[in-house]
Amino acid sequence: LAMFSELKFPVPWGHVAAKAWGPLEGHPVLCLHGWLDNANTFDKLIPLLPRGCYYVAMDFSGHGLSSHRPAGCPYHFLDYVTDVRRVAEALQWRRFTLMGHSMGGAVAGMFCFLYPEMVDKLILLESLGFLLAPEDTEAWLKSKRRVIDRLLSLEAKEQTPKARSPEAALQRLLEANSHLTAEGGAILLQRGATETPAG
Repeated sequence: LAMFSELKFPVPWGHVAAKAWGPLEGHPVLCLHGWLDNANTFDKLIPLLPRGCYYVAMDFSGHGLSSHRPAGCPYHFLDYVTDVRRVAEALQWRRFTLMGHSMGGAVAGMFCFLYPEMVDKLILLESLGFLLAPEDTEAWLKSKRRVIDRLLSLEAKEQTPKARSPEAALQRLLEANSHLTAEGGAILLQRGATETPAG
């Protein structure tokens, strides 16, 4: 398992990089590094682990060889969870093992909590995983999962914006915002719409 291959997955702000060891058809294991570390965290460990697995160690956004998020965008734990979703989707993994070190363990724990159907085992190295007050659990779970799912489905649909006539654009705005008057809508469209040759 000393040999590894480099992987790259496109994301809207660039790419997420990863390293992979073992046979492609092996049991999938996604490895998540700790705070300010990168995928090389696992270089010495992977060769000691069972041979029948396909290990992918990703660089979180802004770490290792992965693209940084645009300047001014903070790095939240939930964004790292979303990175994990993107990588699992790119690999077409329905169900896999998650191994996380330190911060990566917290991200792995959060991912398991949000997407239990996708994870068969959770391995934590120097990490507590993810702890929430019991009374917050249900609401947190629902809202955060919805946020991530919606973001990814919007990105998947990413089409070019529709061109409409000024009248049709106003009509559309008024349908979506029942509280707006036609005059208010027209005022907003002056700055909220861009004129192109198509409309």
